[in-house]
Formats: sequence, C-alpha cells, structure tokens
Amino acid sequence: MNWINNRTVRYAWLVVALLWPVALLNYLDRQMLAAMKFSVMTDITDIGTEANWGRMLGQFKWVYAFLSPIGGYIADRFSRRLTICGSLFAWSLVTWTTGHVTTYEGLLWTRSLMGISEAFYIPAALALIADYHTGHTRSRAVGIHQMAIYTGVIVGGFSGYVADAPSLGWRWAFDACGVVGMAYAIPLAFLLRDAPRAAADVAPPKVSVRRSAAELLTNGSFILLVLYFTLPALAGWVVRDWMPAILKQQFHIGQGKAGVSATLYWQAAAIVGALVGGWLADRWMRRHIRGRIFVSAIGMSFIIPAMFGVGNAGTLAVAIGFLILFGLGWGFFDCNNMPILCQIVRPELRATGYGLMNLVSISCGGVADWGFGALRDAHVPLNVIFGVFSATALISVVLVLLIRPRPHLVQQ
Repeated sequence: MNWINNRTVRYAWLVVALLWPVALLNYLDRQMLAAMKFSVMTDITDIGTEANWGRMLGQFKWVYAFLSPIGGYIADRFSRRLTICGSLFAWSLVTWTTGHVTTYEGLLWTRSLMGISEAFYIPAALALIADYHTGHTRSRAVGIHQMAIYTGVIVGGFSGYVADAPSLGWRWAFDACGVVGMAYAIPLAFLLRDAPRAAADVAPPKVSVRRSAAELLTNGSFILLVLYFTLPALAGWVVRDWMPAILKQQFHIGQGKAGVSATLYWQAAAIVGALVGGWLADRWMRRHIRGRIFVSAIGMSFIIPAMFGVGNAGTLAVAIGFLILFGLGWGFFDCNNMPILCQIVRPELRATGYGLMNLVSISCGGVADWGFGALRDAHVPLNVIFGVFSATALISVVLVLLIRPRPHLVQQ
C-alpha cells in the first residue's frame, strides 16, 4: 500500500513538471509581443497609434476571457489532459502563424485565435494539479507551476534583443516558439493522465452548464474571490504588456534593455514570492483554515506601495526596485488563488470556477490595456494612473479577508 501511495505522490509532482514547459510557453508567446512592440509597429505600419496597439492587446484578452469558462467547463466535464494538449497544439500553431502576418487586421485575427486556443489551458492545468495535490502540498504545487509563467515572461523580455538582431528578428521568434510548442504537445498527450477518481475524490461530473453557473454565482465567497482576482489584474496586465514601452520612453533606453528591465527583476521576485508564499500558505494551513487567505492578503499589501512607487519613480533603478516589490506580492497572490477556490467550491467545479474568474479578470484587463493606451495618447501622468492601481490593491486586501472557507472542502 505504501509503494502505491509513494508512486501516486511521485506522479503528482511529475504532473507539475510536465506542465511546467507548457505554462512557460503560454506566457512566453504572450510576452514576446510586448517586448518587441517597436519592431512590430515599424514592420506593420498600419497599426499606427498607441490606442490601436492597446486594442490589439485587449482583443486577445476579451476573446480569452469569454472562452475561459467554456474551457473550464469542458475540462470539468470531459478530460483535463485532452483539453491541455489540444490547447497547447492550437496556440502554438497560431504563434507560428503570427510570425507571417503583414497587416494590422491580420494581427488582430491571430491574437483573437490565440485567445481562443490559450483560454482552455490555465483552468484545466490548475484543476489537474489541484486534483493530484490534496492536503498540504497544493499551494506549493500551484506556486511551482506559476513559476513557469514568470519564467516565460522573463524569457519573453529578452525577445527585444532578438527583434533587434538583423539575422533573427521578431518573426523568427514567433516561428521558433510555435514549432517547439507543437512538437511538445505530442509526447505530452501520452505522458499526462487525468487524475483517478479516487485521487480527485469526485464522481463523474454530470452538472449542466446552467446548474454549474447558478451554484457558483450564488456562492458569496466565490463572488468575493472573483473581485479579488480581478482588481490586481488591472495593474498586472498593464505591467506585463506596457512596462517595456514605459521604461523605454521614460528613461530613454533601448528596446532590449527596456524589455529585460520590465520583466526580469519583478518576475524573478515573483518566483521567490511563489515559492515562499506557497510554502508559508501550506504551513499556515496546518494551524488555521484561513492560512492561504492570510498569506495572499500579505502579498497584496506589498502591491499597494509598489504600484504607487512605480508611478512616481524618478530613475530606472527606483522603478525596478518597486517592480521587485510588486513581484514578491504577486507571487504570494498568484500561488494561492486556485487553492483558495478549492476551499469554497466543489472539486468538479474547479476548472469552471477558475474559467469564470478568468472571464471577469481578463476582460477587465483588456479594457485596462486599451484604456492605458488611450490615456497615454491623452498624456495623463503615470503617477495618476498607477495611483489608481494602488487604491484597487488596498480594496483587494479587504475583499480577500471577507472570504469564508468551507471546512469540508479543505482536504478535497
């Protein structure tokens, strides 16, 4: 019996390892566009304005957001494994196609298709990890998976150098990432397995779309978690998508240096935050049912001064310092969202619930991307914009502390 349990534990961590490259590619494919903004706008001249660039970034998010609950429901209702592998292959094909577009309209289409294909991954992947990691390893397992996302953003930050290289260029980067993703999807389909029902502790899901939505939307703690998940994302998406351009323009540095400065330091800090936050949350859960909520709230309290500081930074070093603080807070926050969700909804609704969280959060993030571009065109000061982000983080601390876990769901 012990060897069976040990094999199950080993495979639970193997699932995290198998999904690690997928999560990295998921965000690398997104981040490259932000880091290579000036090269893309120079090559595709009909993009024209900052507002058009923001609209294109938002286009991805709105499509992604709308389809996330559908992707989550499919993962809950059918197979998390097939949902993950199909999503990886599809978005990698779209990534390759992006390297061949020549017009703004074509770029809008590929970003829309990217939103469709990537929408199915995160809810299914986090739900699969939660199925295998019951008990006191859940926050750490999710945190390690999220580290791949931060690594993808870091690697994407270096793509500004690739775009500037005469022998490579931005199109080569999209071609290469697309081919790697399509190739990895094939062995992943054979190595990854859905959790046995005994491990997931659920019966075959037979809940209709209407009943699933009704159960989630009448859960007060779930509504609080959706709001908590959404407000910091307004700042998070702007930092990911616009910070390379902000640093380049504010401090008059090259596209490559701006991309690295805007991603490397705060994403490395987020890796530390996810490791420490996951460990601390799992440890605190042994003593208090709200341990994960407390750790997440601590992380959010880091984001409040970080956003205010980024908006008022007078030098590149100061801006990077506050971005590092933001990254630490983000790691604490990010590694505990799915574990908190598991404490307030039934196992068979995890992917659907996370999909609904993505629907609200990322659609608002798309508005933030578009709105930030419009505000930049209108010359609204950065300190005003980031001051608003700081205030939303303060509200978020209150929201998460109001969530009430359900004791019978804690170990499921």
